[in-house]
Amino acid sequence: MAKTDKTKKPAGSYTSENITVLEGLEPVRKRPGMYIGSTSETGLHHLIWEIVDNSVDEAMAGHATKIGVLIQKDGGVTVADNGRGIPVDIHKTTKKSALETVMTVLHAGGKFGGDASGYKVSGGLHGVGAAVTNALSTTVVVQVKRDGKIYEQKYKIGKPQGAVKAVGKVDKDDPDQTGTMTTFYPDPGIFETTEFKFKTVLEHLRSQAYLTKGLHFIITDERVGLTYQYYFEGGLISYIKQLNRNKKTKSAPIYINKTAGDIMVEAAIQYTDDYDERILAYANNEYNPEGGMHVTGFRAALTRCLNNYATKNGYVKESEKLTGEDMREGLVAIISVKLPNPQFEGQTKAKLGNPEVRTAVEAVVGEALEFYLEEHPGDAGKIIEKVVLAAKARLAARAARDSVIRKGVLEGLALPGKLADCSESDPAKCELYIVEGDSAGGSAKQGRDRRFQAILPLRGKILNVERARLDKMLSSQEIKNLVIAFGTGVGDLYDISKLRYHRIIIMTDADVDGAHIRTLLLTLFYRYFPDIIRGGHLYIAQPPLFQVKVGKTAEYAFSDDERDKVLKKLVEQAKANKKGKAKKDEAASETEEEQSTVEETTAGAIDGVKFAIQRYKGLGEMNPGQLWETTMDPQNRVMLKVKIEDAEKVSEIFEVLMGDEVAPRKRFITTHAKAVKNLDI
Repeated sequence: MAKTDKTKKPAGSYTSENITVLEGLEPVRKRPGMYIGSTSETGLHHLIWEIVDNSVDEAMAGHATKIGVLIQKDGGVTVADNGRGIPVDIHKTTKKSALETVMTVLHAGGKFGGDASGYKVSGGLHGVGAAVTNALSTTVVVQVKRDGKIYEQKYKIGKPQGAVKAVGKVDKDDPDQTGTMTTFYPDPGIFETTEFKFKTVLEHLRSQAYLTKGLHFIITDERVGLTYQYYFEGGLISYIKQLNRNKKTKSAPIYINKTAGDIMVEAAIQYTDDYDERILAYANNEYNPEGGMHVTGFRAALTRCLNNYATKNGYVKESEKLTGEDMREGLVAIISVKLPNPQFEGQTKAKLGNPEVRTAVEAVVGEALEFYLEEHPGDAGKIIEKVVLAAKARLAARAARDSVIRKGVLEGLALPGKLADCSESDPAKCELYIVEGDSAGGSAKQGRDRRFQAILPLRGKILNVERARLDKMLSSQEIKNLVIAFGTGVGDLYDISKLRYHRIIIMTDADVDGAHIRTLLLTLFYRYFPDIIRGGHLYIAQPPLFQVKVGKTAEYAFSDDERDKVLKKLVEQAKANKKGKAKKDEAASETEEEQSTVEETTAGAIDGVKFAIQRYKGLGEMNPGQLWETTMDPQNRVMLKVKIEDAEKVSEIFEVLMGDEVAPRKRFITTHAKAVKNLDI
């Protein structure tokens, strides 16, 4: 790891005068979702991001070179930086210390005044970071190193437990004479879980390190005794190389870094042999999963430049211009903009709305790309050939799509013959079960509620669409059936509003083949129907693995542990019920039960109480009544909702598991083999 540059700007001009107050704090605990997105695991980790963002702002302003994040054994988290330290003098508006103002007042921070002493560029535009983390924690302790002293203030449920006070002096041998250290403990009364995931923290902070080259992160988890350090001098070039490490690329990364007015535009671009597009967009180091104006400007510049180059050099005719869709096949790009006043849609900063950013990005990227293509004709040729091939495939895909999705089909007049549709016409009330095999499909059709449950059985394993264009995908009859059943269309005619079922449920056997079919289906949804996932329409059924029967009482279990618990409970109940009964009656009952066991059933006795455990190897082994009772009845069933919480990581996993490269898949399997349970071979 290279040494970090310890040179920092002087702290003297950063005082309480730079802290601007906009409004009060109390609403946070009443509606935490408005400020951190949710009170789930995602919202919990947002508490760390809010504090880290403040430290990153110090680094982007040239005042900090390192950030430490410590997950403590007792459930707390400490974030420390070597920035200037939050001011501790009295704020003229609040009449409290600037530190207390920042920690207890919403929209208070050095991010709103616009003068040179605060932040010209800041990820935390809303300025609520420290205050929100404070409000949603049981205990917070902040220590500030400034002016040779160490200051401290403690808070309980967002309320200060005394004034800021000096608690010591900064050691003259300490390499970091200034900085801020915040320790917080999430409130278990607010969050669904207070257990931080080290992997989640590592992945988020690694991206922050890529986006701020030269910033040194040190992340430690005391619970497992691990420490990771991130420091990237290459910045976005290192980032895009990491993203594409398992792919075949068309050229070296194209790197762009230029300021237009007061907007700094940085981008890394690389084409691969993949068929999908992957753009990661950031504004002031905040990830924007829904893109925004910087993405719009980037795409416009890319389409214009590549089209001009292709026609100028005879790759395509003037009348056959390439589309933006063609340009994006195999594209991997990271776009990072830094600007004074970002306008985000929502507190979680999902989308950037500044119109001036579009103009700046389009101008900067357009100029840089034109220069690159002229200076690197070999790489330019490979990129254009990839784009032209994508255009030909688009035309073939359109023909294939039109043969499948024609007028009438989308209106439900030509549904697949295998589809047993429901009678309900309101999509919000309808469910589609995608079932593995005709046998299980038959049971599901007999056991379902015909009013709102539709069944579509699949024969065998569908095509792996990770490495297939649309035309090849639609040559598969099973995928054709799925596309027609969904009703949304596919490709450039895709329309999520026409979805015929608002709950689509994948129901496969609990074995290796079932898991493989489920993975193939998830790949199809993620690559071609992501809005079905984002809209909360995709589920995975959880059929039971066991039926545990003692006497005439039977219950179902979904895992080995649950099976053992159910068995213990039923045996205890049976022992209690036996009291007062005649011994011969008991023996007769057990004999009758013993005669009802089948080949797949394990029979035994505990303390004289006989039991039978049936292991379901497949959905087809259940009769229609059992399948309805355990897996399809809304009153009893257990289902998993499929979510996309980290699109970047999800995409990488799909590439590893379903792509052409064998070596990454082998490494993944070797790494995670010990975590596999209930493997049937």
